[in-house]
Amino acid sequence: MSRGSFGVLQDREFLALGGTAFARAQAYSTIAIALALYADQFGTTSTVEGLFGTAFALAQLVIVLPLGRYVDTHNAKRVLLVGLVVNVLVFVGFSQVSSVTDVILVRVLQGVGASLLWITGSTVVGEISPNGERGQWLGTYNQVGAFSSLAGDLVGGYLLAVYEYTVAYAVLSAVTVGATLLLLFWLRDNPGGKTDPEQATGVETLRRLVGRTAIRALVVFRFGLSFGKMAVILFLPIYARTAFGMSPFLIGGILAGGKVTKGLTQGFVGGYTDRVGNKHYFVFVGAMLYAVGAMVIPLAASADAVFPAVTVAGFTLVPAFFVLFLAYGICGVADSIRLPASMALFVEEGEQFDAVAASMSLRSIAWKVGQVTGPVTVGAIWDATGVLMAFATAAGLIVIASVTFAFLYTVDPDLTVVSAADR
Repeated sequence: MSRGSFGVLQDREFLALGGTAFARAQAYSTIAIALALYADQFGTTSTVEGLFGTAFALAQLVIVLPLGRYVDTHNAKRVLLVGLVVNVLVFVGFSQVSSVTDVILVRVLQGVGASLLWITGSTVVGEISPNGERGQWLGTYNQVGAFSSLAGDLVGGYLLAVYEYTVAYAVLSAVTVGATLLLLFWLRDNPGGKTDPEQATGVETLRRLVGRTAIRALVVFRFGLSFGKMAVILFLPIYARTAFGMSPFLIGGILAGGKVTKGLTQGFVGGYTDRVGNKHYFVFVGAMLYAVGAMVIPLAASADAVFPAVTVAGFTLVPAFFVLFLAYGICGVADSIRLPASMALFVEEGEQFDAVAASMSLRSIAWKVGQVTGPVTVGAIWDATGVLMAFATAAGLIVIASVTFAFLYTVDPDLTVVSAADR
């Protein structure tokens, strides 16, 4: 019987793994805000700012498949420890940057560290969870990451606003060192490594999956969505800082708002999706709503015609704050509609071939490809035209990918009639 999230949090091994998720997510959110400060500090072009996202994603794209296979067949605890050490090196690196090139190089290192922690941590949680409690463990693990991400937005944003870089990175380092000690003393040795190398996911399995038009539809959709979404995630904080001079704390408030709407609505929408069925409709509607959120962002330039400036607790909320908060809130609701259905479809497709892990690998690869190309492309368009065309491009590709997905997903026969010969 499931013990619930509070019961899971009483397990020392889970706390050790949750510590890695907390350290990783808090670092990601805080550094996302810090990138806006670096862009302002160095007076970068939008193309260069796009490279901040591309460098991070490229490192992850290169490492994702070999890392997954390595974790399946080797000592995962050591991989997690290496990932935490890499994260500390990232904080040291960011505290010492003196040029745009330095920022890009440290972002590559951050991408490696984030992959080591995310892929390995999720795998180990699934491996060591008790029978009948895997869903609870994984769900609670994701909740820890979501809470930490909010902490990175608010606490990290506040530290960057009041103390700038040094104190913020010192706090992140302390959290990471604490997570390292928990992992070292509370997690069993060699918690993963249970897969025979000969049985690990191979090229043939991926080919069989790609043979399904439905899988190809999902992959195309993931590419288009990640292209546009990662441009929003990268450029919204930078736009708030460079165009409107918002403090890091206010930027963190905008990002936290979108995550709160996503967190509050995702559970309800996920349950509703299970009852209604037709999950591909939810994927389509959620993605189209995300495109709407992306198109609201450029309207911040005209916000002073509608909203007045407001001062709260010493922070001045410029009119653009309200528009950007609304835009990211829409994106949060959109994600809550799309995400549960999208993940379920990849799992269902993979189950037909006893290859759920391979299906999820394709999901990750498609995302990383869009994450690599999206930010730098949108940045170049921004430099050549302007903010409106940049976000219109991001939203437009999401719309095209969504329409393509809606058409292709209905081409294959229903999953239940896939013949045994195709399995």
